[in-house]
Amino acid sequence: MGVLVKFGRGVALVAAALVSSVAGAQADIPMQPFPVDHAARTDSAADARFLLDGPAGKHGFLQARDGHLYFPNNQRFRCWGVNLTGWAIGSEEIPSHKDAETYAAALARLGVNCVRLHFIDRPDTVAPIRDGGNGSTPGAGPFTHPPRGLIRGDLPDSQHFNAEQLDRFDYWLAQLKQQGIYLDFNLNVGRVFKPGDGVPDVELLSPFKAFTYFGPELVKLQKDFARQLLGHTNPYTKLRYADDPAVAIVEVLNENSLLEFWMRNWFRGERVPGGANVQLDMTPHYQALLTGMYNQWLAKNRTPAQLAELRRMAGVGPGQPVPFMRRGDHPAAPRLRFDSELAFVTQVEIDFHADFRRFLKDEVGVKVPIVPTADHTYFIANQPLMRTALKSDIVDSHVYWQHPAIYGRRNEPMVNAPDLSIIQKLARSATAGKPFMVSEVNHPFPSEYGSEMIPILASYAALQDWDGIFFYTFETKVGGEWKPMIGDHFDITLDPAKIAQMPAGSMLFLRGDVAAARQVLTRSYSTEQISDAARMPRAEMPYYTPGFDKMIPLTHGSRVSCLDCKPTLPAPLKPANPIVSDTGQLKWLTDRGTNGLVTIDTPRSQGLVGFISANPHVQTRHLSAEIRNRFATITLSSLDGKPINLSNSLLLTTTGKVENSGAQWDERRSMLTNWGTAPTVIEPITGYLTLKDLEGAIAVSAQPLDGAARPIGKPISGKMIEPGWELAIGKPATTSYLVRVSR
Repeated sequence: MGVLVKFGRGVALVAAALVSSVAGAQADIPMQPFPVDHAARTDSAADARFLLDGPAGKHGFLQARDGHLYFPNNQRFRCWGVNLTGWAIGSEEIPSHKDAETYAAALARLGVNCVRLHFIDRPDTVAPIRDGGNGSTPGAGPFTHPPRGLIRGDLPDSQHFNAEQLDRFDYWLAQLKQQGIYLDFNLNVGRVFKPGDGVPDVELLSPFKAFTYFGPELVKLQKDFARQLLGHTNPYTKLRYADDPAVAIVEVLNENSLLEFWMRNWFRGERVPGGANVQLDMTPHYQALLTGMYNQWLAKNRTPAQLAELRRMAGVGPGQPVPFMRRGDHPAAPRLRFDSELAFVTQVEIDFHADFRRFLKDEVGVKVPIVPTADHTYFIANQPLMRTALKSDIVDSHVYWQHPAIYGRRNEPMVNAPDLSIIQKLARSATAGKPFMVSEVNHPFPSEYGSEMIPILASYAALQDWDGIFFYTFETKVGGEWKPMIGDHFDITLDPAKIAQMPAGSMLFLRGDVAAARQVLTRSYSTEQISDAARMPRAEMPYYTPGFDKMIPLTHGSRVSCLDCKPTLPAPLKPANPIVSDTGQLKWLTDRGTNGLVTIDTPRSQGLVGFISANPHVQTRHLSAEIRNRFATITLSSLDGKPINLSNSLLLTTTGKVENSGAQWDERRSMLTNWGTAPTVIEPITGYLTLKDLEGAIAVSAQPLDGAARPIGKPISGKMIEPGWELAIGKPATTSYLVRVSR
């Protein structure tokens, strides 16, 4: 016994020294070309298509009940999806028939079972976009290739569809349905209204956010569009979209809240520079309209004495309309004045969505859950907006890690900042008794750490038992016109790391490899707390809830239980490093804000995400790594549904830095000065992986795959060592391996 202990310790010390030596070396690893090519890909054993249950709609119309999404047969449903847009050069939102077939199959192979139809209300023609949008390829000039939607751009109004575009749209959606991919119709996103629409001040307004809540002409036009689109019969399915169970969700407005703009200083007519490139001008017409509505509301909901006091506070005489405050007046505003404005704006928002829901259900015949809008501005309090969200079928949220339009210094690893992660910002909106969906999320390009997003989000979303994730964005490419490079900040279509991880993420989240938290902690807010939160400083983001422990969503389930009720708050957790989920499957380790590492340890999926070489002793049950790369994301997933220790077929992803050829960073290494060109290049993850505890294995091999999931060269033979099966990785350069286990 003594000899064995001494021998084991000696081996451990030598192994530690070797690992330290490899980690310390970390010489530059040359970037290697690795283009993604969906058109060249065919069905592969590495696909996640098996997770889809096509055709979409076979089980009937989706229902929102008991806090989740279900089919009529009580089968639970989750969305693992992408937004569909067409911003970058070589992309199009509505593909040709041939490209539709290619990309419907490509999405299915990635494990995508939902798509969000975004910007379909844009014109069909190339035209300037005033809101900045996502632009096109940085460095190529703004607005080079705006999205082409359904609306005819050659007419003086925005009320007619392009028949050719509509036919392509119908065929595209029929192909998606056949593959088992469900549809989320996003109705009002970026519509450009025109003089022929009869909208007051139409040429002064762009975008039209916020006005769509109370401008009567704009409300009518939105209803007309919804009736025209959802009432249209797809000739390829023979169903109206309102009658097609492949349509899973209908969203009324994208990133559009009247409350948001009230909280951001817009109601007095000032120009508002927006978070995501939104700039609004309140014209005299809309200023008078909204002020008039406010004073009518005051007359019905405040006593004569309160009205007199409000006029005194505002400095206006008897009989004069009470104006809105400036945002700078909010923190010190008397409660009567502040709460009156907050209550009015909330009521306008609630009334609009209640009426639109009635219209969609009763007049158009929509049969699926309806989402009013999303919580998308974590730098303002969300409790007021949640009053609107709680009257909907699904609560929705958006977030980006270091969005290029609203963040300063970028290119920082999220894994080093668990208290600031996208999980924190999303979890603030999840509500007991309501399905929760993330309809936009990304770790925008360029970033040396973008590979961390999908495994972390998929794992913690599963821990939180959320109901849907849609990455922003996927852009179908025009056959013969695209280049194998990343075209803009948000397009993941040709990103070697993110595309490699989509199947792994679908298994983590869609298959449910990560278990839901064992305990759900709730909090509730009084009316007074909601009012106070609405004027708290940005330093309180994202929760605007003093005393709330932001580590709770990384440990337990987290939900809001109710609003305008007795306030409650869960007790703070004991400080911990690593932060361990109550299931024990997820751990988040940092070293005082450096060398962060997330581990995923479940029966069917394993993962190491972050600064692996700086944490050489951290491993999971089935996976350990000894690599030269400073930062990497490695996942191992069973493809046959069996636990990893019994699986015969596994998907191994090894991802890290991704760039375009010739890209150059600025002196702060926070943004590119040269976007680069084709092809994309990767830093291959190089070193040794050990696959452990593979029951009865007599041989293990790993077949490297290219960007079309085709084999590259010969399989890598695993070497049996005492801890398990060792694989030498890095040559050839790849992001994915198909692992075979012989028993």
